[in-house]
Amino acid sequence: MITLEDFNKIDLRAGTILRAELFPEAKKPAFQLWVDLGPELGVRKSSAQLTDLYTPATLVGRQVVCVVNFPPRQIANFISEVLVTGFPDDRKRVVLCSIDKTVPNGARLF
Repeated sequence: MITLEDFNKIDLRAGTILRAELFPEAKKPAFQLWVDLGPELGVRKSSAQLTDLYTPATLVGRQVVCVVNFPPRQIANFISEVLVTGFPDDRKRVVLCSIDKTVPNGARLF
């Protein structure tokens, strides 16, 4: 069990995917994403293994939930700055954790 204080250490924010491209240099199939996290955090990059269920065209414009306070991670020649969240389906494909009504980019989950 964790406390509410522990949970609050994870900074989960709403962001809109502005750009999505195939990431051929990644070891596992992935996309490079640019996510608008609002005026405070700006546009941040993410590498996301979403290629089973999504295409770049279906990702652009979607609002997603991102962890913004993990340290940046280098994946091949790309620095991933945020973690775009998702759940595995029954075939282990990643399904995005998305927002069903529009909220401001950068809004914090609580």
